[in-house]
Amino acid sequence: MDVNAILSEAKKLGASDVHFIPGIKPKLRVNRDLIELEQYEVINKDDILEVYDYFLKGNVDKDAYFREHKVLDTSAEFEDIRLRVNIAYSDGLPVITTRLIRNELPTYEELGVPDIVRRMTNQTQGLILVTGKTNSGKSTTLNALINYINDNENKKILTLESPVEYKHKCKKSIIVQKEVGVGGDVPAYSIGTKNSLREDCDILVIGEIRDKETMEAAIETAESGHLVIGTLHTKSCAETVDRMINFYEVGDQSQVKYLIASLLKLVISQRLIKNKRGTLSLVPEVMVVDNIVSGLIRKDKLTTSEIEDAIQSGSANGSIGLINSLAKLFTDDIITLDQAKAQVEEKNIEVLNRTIMQMKLKKEEGEGQNQNSYNQ
Repeated sequence: MDVNAILSEAKKLGASDVHFIPGIKPKLRVNRDLIELEQYEVINKDDILEVYDYFLKGNVDKDAYFREHKVLDTSAEFEDIRLRVNIAYSDGLPVITTRLIRNELPTYEELGVPDIVRRMTNQTQGLILVTGKTNSGKSTTLNALINYINDNENKKILTLESPVEYKHKCKKSIIVQKEVGVGGDVPAYSIGTKNSLREDCDILVIGEIRDKETMEAAIETAESGHLVIGTLHTKSCAETVDRMINFYEVGDQSQVKYLIASLLKLVISQRLIKNKRGTLSLVPEVMVVDNIVSGLIRKDKLTTSEIEDAIQSGSANGSIGLINSLAKLFTDDIITLDQAKAQVEEKNIEVLNRTIMQMKLKKEEGEGQNQNSYNQ
């Protein structure tokens, strides 16, 4: 099977992922849609083993790890593109999903990341989290923030990634990137995070906080006077707080809440939705942890709705509710009303409609004032 030709086609079509699955033809993910490469034959056993060998390139350690654990995350390169490769088992054969990562890293402005997120990276210590579901662009946003700091700040940045996606060159900052996992620079996120305290870094970037050990190490690092920026697999800012607390046993949660309330500075929870043009637009929810949010986190019985209400009403401090983001995309004629409504629960549809009306009126008032100034 000509893997190079398939990857070349994926690059030309702007695909985010390539799927090599026995029993079907190769498929590409383009703007959330799966596209079959009809010119290729159905992938058989010999084909998938050829693809497997292409990505492992004879690495004995990775092959042994995959055969024992039945799953492997690794990286590769094709032309000017880095590849994040996931290999799993199905019916006794490898199933391979390849993410294409272009080296031209977009800026946070091009991505649509709110400016408050960029400004919060000026913090000298604390915890900033970029969250979202799978394929929500977390890694891209994370690396755009690293790139911004690298352009503007004299810092030492240590990253822990599985695998390393974007290769950063040192500009104003020193950047040390470490790959986590089998055959990498460090065996586990928790170990790399704990060791970062000995490496004199100003900023620690954790590619994914997956378990209690990594969360504990991240909190310890932030508590010791470092800025920690990481990602978490959650669907909202409120769920992020809940997830952080629930890493711990019930008996420890009261103390942990106080630590989180004092160390957590900002959460951006993001999703990508298809817009009118058929491409993807970023929908950010931003929670700036002010005194109100900090007080809520400390509560004995915290509900996600309390956090959501605080975000929605916290625009003065830079917080941005999901509904506000959707309403803005609609009033800017980027998404349809149906696309906006599909992202909120039924109980919040009326709030969305009301927010859209308020934004439209504000926009019309602004245009009217501009017209009056012009006429004068």
